[in-house]
Amino acid sequence: MKNLKMVTVGLCFLSVCGCATKQGTGALIGAGGGSVLGAIVGKLAGNAAVGAAIGGAVGAGTGAIIGRHMDKVAAEAARVKNAKVEEVTDANGLKAVKVTFDSGILFATNQSTLTASSKSDLAKFSTVLKNNADCHVDIYGHTDSTGNDGINLPLSNSRAQSVVNYLKNCGVSNAQFQNVVGKGSSQPVADNSTAAGRKQNRRVEVYLYASQAMVNAAKNGTLSE
Repeated sequence: MKNLKMVTVGLCFLSVCGCATKQGTGALIGAGGGSVLGAIVGKLAGNAAVGAAIGGAVGAGTGAIIGRHMDKVAAEAARVKNAKVEEVTDANGLKAVKVTFDSGILFATNQSTLTASSKSDLAKFSTVLKNNADCHVDIYGHTDSTGNDGINLPLSNSRAQSVVNYLKNCGVSNAQFQNVVGKGSSQPVADNSTAAGRKQNRRVEVYLYASQAMVNAAKNGTLSE
């Protein structure tokens, strides 16, 4: 996977006034402990190809502290309307949070401009990121297999970038965003031969995972649990 490093302040082509928040309810998947927020509909296993370059080994005790902290992050994200929240494991073996937004909710067909209703959801989500500034964030745009890479790759990249730009407009620090990548149709999660499958494949995924600062805080006992 080729990572595109975020190095510039986000473009402000979206209205800042859209950052007023609105209460909603998402779906929390994989919490296991019985979260009271959202709907727990299963558990996602496996390793996500995200994770900070951590200096030194992370012991079991530190990993457990980070895990409990990320449980809180997941529960907070599950309050966001139209957000599907899953707990995953990052490349360092640490608990991470994956949040999926349906592109059909975020964007009009074949467009990368956020809809008015999606801005409300993302404004609420921006609060989650601001409350958890020690999380690094990767954002990936995905399409279904309709069309070709010449269309799908730029569209998926533009959609991922639109989400990042809006979150920055809502006050999320540029430093949190590590990778923003358009994947086109290369990573389907459902069958592209059906309308329902194609709908699932049109999505934007946001990963929240431990930064070096979070690991350091967990090691020295200052990370909230």
